[in-house]
Amino acid sequence: MPEARVPATSKRLALLIVACALFMENLDSTILATALPAIARSLRENPLRLSLAISSYLLSLAVFIPLSGWVADRHGARRVFRAAIILFTVGSVFCAVAQNPAQLVCARILQGMGGAMMVPVGRLVVLRRIPKAEMVSAMAWITIPALVAPIVAPLIGGLIVTYSSWRWIFLINVPIGVLGWVLATRYITESEPGTPRPMDFRGWVILSIGLTSMVFGAEMLGKDVLAGAVIGMILALGVLALGLYVLHSGRLEHPILQLSLLRLPTFHGSVVGGNLFRVAAGASSFLLPLMLQVGFGLTAATSGALTFMGAVGAVLMRTGAAQIVRTIGFRRVLVIDALISSALLAGCALLTAETPRVVMLLLFAAIGFSRSIMFTSVNTMGYADVSERDMSYATSFAGTAQQLALTVGVAIAAQVLHVAALARGSELPQAPDFPIAFLVIAGVSLSSVIVYWRLPPDAGSSVSGYRVRTP
Repeated sequence: MPEARVPATSKRLALLIVACALFMENLDSTILATALPAIARSLRENPLRLSLAISSYLLSLAVFIPLSGWVADRHGARRVFRAAIILFTVGSVFCAVAQNPAQLVCARILQGMGGAMMVPVGRLVVLRRIPKAEMVSAMAWITIPALVAPIVAPLIGGLIVTYSSWRWIFLINVPIGVLGWVLATRYITESEPGTPRPMDFRGWVILSIGLTSMVFGAEMLGKDVLAGAVIGMILALGVLALGLYVLHSGRLEHPILQLSLLRLPTFHGSVVGGNLFRVAAGASSFLLPLMLQVGFGLTAATSGALTFMGAVGAVLMRTGAAQIVRTIGFRRVLVIDALISSALLAGCALLTAETPRVVMLLLFAAIGFSRSIMFTSVNTMGYADVSERDMSYATSFAGTAQQLALTVGVAIAAQVLHVAALARGSELPQAPDFPIAFLVIAGVSLSSVIVYWRLPPDAGSSVSGYRVRTP
């Protein structure tokens, strides 16, 4: 549907529906972290080993998101979006009735398959309805649920685990999923049919093998589940498969993941720099609830109430994002915010059980505020120079990279905690292990500055409205 013919009401409803889908998907991406200790006790498993239930969901997203653009082009965005909501909701029910870790992991993979189609296709619906001049504001609205969900997840999960069964953290998706399906059916119109590009099935298989091997190998490191030689072989297979995909994609006009989009400076900065930052975000969402509960001995409800302040910071940012970017441009916003965010993450290493609660609240609010600016900026800038023809390629690519980054973040956090605990002669993490992990992820976040610094001063000006002042 051409931009000029999309009524304002249609735009707002599309934003609302997609935002709800993003909220539900991102809530399930992170709510498990708060409930992990309780689930581990219920299923009689080590909390660190049960982190596979988190990583398997994120990995499933990373594997199936590359298919989303092709599927949407072939079957229609509205139809795929509604089917994805149903699949995600059914997967949630299976998670709720899981009786052992293996069943939980399988159900999370099913959820991931639904989320893989739901989120990027929903974003594609918005991108095709919103003019570029309105994109920063639109992305700010979409980014808020995606940011708020991981932050309110500890509060929601903490309350559920403290006062009810952990199984309700999945059952709450059922009414949200039903409402989302009804709204999408009533208010989202089907996009005009186009000619879908050929399906690169071979490329998808190669890419899936590479992503699966890399993340699974990283997840198994140091957990005494597989022999070191076996893990080394899995990681080597992942490196080989990803290398083969790079060669494979270079020979095709329509590969499943269009690597040539990285030639666009704005898309490159969004994917590479944004996902270095996203690795740290995924790791911190995993670390904070564990530190507060396992390290400091707080209840799940108290832990969730403290980290909830991050949602307040994210919402406060919403009103000023467009003006900030319009005033100083994406490049300055990203560089400055990456420096501030990295310092705030490093500040988490200074927290102890005796730290005043008000200090924790202020720190978590600041983290939410800075993270919201970052994701609004990189998510908008990434599509600034992408043509309409390549938009489905871009959403698939960006979605895959984002979910892989979150998966890697969880794996890095769990691995650092495990190594730190082993160095003390323990299998379970304790308070002294968390500062090390936060310093490591702060360093990963800081590395994104190198990527952002190389952006041109007017990067993304077509969507931000920023103009470089000339002498």
